[in-house]
Amino acid sequence: MIDAKYINLITIVCVVAAAALIAVLMFAPGLLGITEKERIVTYASMFDEDAITEINIVISDALWNDILENPLAEEYHRCDIVINGVTYPSVGIRTKGLTSLSQVASSDSDRYSFKLKADEYVNDQSFAGLSEFVVNNVYQDATYMKEYLSYDLMEYMGVPTPLVTYANISINGEPFGLYVMIESVEDDFASRVFGVNYGNLYKPESMDNAGGGGFGGGGERPEGMENFGGMGDIPAGMEMGNFDPSAMMPTTKQQNGNGNANANTTFDFSERNGNMVPGGMGGFGGSGGGADLIYTDDSIESYAHIFNNTVLSKTKKADKQRVVTALKHLNEGTDLETYVDVDEVLRYFAANTALVNLDSYVSSLKHNYYLYEDGKGQISILPWDFNLAFGAFQSGSATSSVNFPIDTPVTGVSLEDRPLIGKLLEVPEYKERYHQYLQEIVDGYFASGYFAAKIDSLNELIAPSVEADPTAFYSYAEYQKAVESLKLFGELRAESIAGQLDGSIPSTDAGQTENPSALIDASNLNMNDMGSMGGGGAGGFGEGRNQNTFLQRE
Repeated sequence: MIDAKYINLITIVCVVAAAALIAVLMFAPGLLGITEKERIVTYASMFDEDAITEINIVISDALWNDILENPLAEEYHRCDIVINGVTYPSVGIRTKGLTSLSQVASSDSDRYSFKLKADEYVNDQSFAGLSEFVVNNVYQDATYMKEYLSYDLMEYMGVPTPLVTYANISINGEPFGLYVMIESVEDDFASRVFGVNYGNLYKPESMDNAGGGGFGGGGERPEGMENFGGMGDIPAGMEMGNFDPSAMMPTTKQQNGNGNANANTTFDFSERNGNMVPGGMGGFGGSGGGADLIYTDDSIESYAHIFNNTVLSKTKKADKQRVVTALKHLNEGTDLETYVDVDEVLRYFAANTALVNLDSYVSSLKHNYYLYEDGKGQISILPWDFNLAFGAFQSGSATSSVNFPIDTPVTGVSLEDRPLIGKLLEVPEYKERYHQYLQEIVDGYFASGYFAAKIDSLNELIAPSVEADPTAFYSYAEYQKAVESLKLFGELRAESIAGQLDGSIPSTDAGQTENPSALIDASNLNMNDMGSMGGGGAGGFGEGRNQNTFLQRE
């Protein structure tokens, strides 16, 4: 029989051991070999790929009117959010975006993109474990699918990707529109993807003032950064409300949205790598600042476009210094495997190239991506913002978009100006692996029928909501036409990539300029049908429906 004094001792030991175990499970599960990825992420149920999430925003007339009357302020307002029947009180809501925000604000539409933050007014409140998410308004996307499919391809290629789904948005119970709902790339994302011992996140932006975006479609200023009217420095005499960014984009001589590769077509690819997009105009994607990931020196201050856009509050000076060290080795081409997650980066750029997603790191705007540092000095790139994917970030021909060169996958700059891809493609082993990933995309994502089947399943899911969308930028007929054009784009793009990989089609700008007759003929594809920069009517709008102010309250 155990003596009473030993029973007390055993009890104390058990209590201490249990407390220690609980503490480890809560704060350091990695010590037991448990990673965050192995846990069940409760909020993932809000991102069901087989259903549309229902979101009702309950907000006072006064606050809603203030949002509509002052959208460029991007200030949070208090509201209640009901997600699939679950109510979250006192949530913060604000408009989001840069050019898309400004252009919608200058139109007669109220269809803004929004960021929803659970803990803006209530400490530690979350949406089933998620602190914040965004709902994007599918601006300049008649297909409603560009962002969804872009993230889908990134995930298919094994790139760490935010969760995404569709959401029917209502305002005070009244239907407002079908949006794309995306998990914010913040602490919750990092914990879900990288585990509890995650590293550091940055959202490099080349705009001097707004901290982001440039003339892209849907970029936004990082959380916590002061807003300066939604844009960086505007050139003298240029009014933002009437500005057409497509006029500054790389283009072919053919400007009608179609294109064919016959002997009579004059292709001008010189602008693609020739700084057509202003590089030295104040905040318009100029050189320096670090968003291009070019190494300048060892000073943290030389990389303001990276470190002024730090995402996580836990990031310290030493963390930033590791990024600088990684950039030095990247630009020198030394110890690349140590300082760059080479495989992840190659997978990202294979997907980005296949998508012809030029409103990104690969353009003069050098934005719309996240830079991740794992806490040990190794960097990688994470995807964000794809409403101008599938060749929408230019005003040139369909043929130039479909045949975008896989071995010079930049626009408005040279490969030397974008070392994260340029330096890797200088290494034969890495270039071969990059080609292997492109072949995997051609075979597994497109040629297999997956892409077309995915579009069909998404169409079946969202078509009723698109048809009923009261604030849509495009008519339902335009949507239906856009979906078919998207399928055709994917088919032709895959055919071109396959040809570039086997050598039957030139894979560089120079080669395509010298031999345009070898390119895939895309004369039967009109890029504007899918929605593009400056396409589909005034400032990116199609016929639209009910473009007057929605739910205007006196």
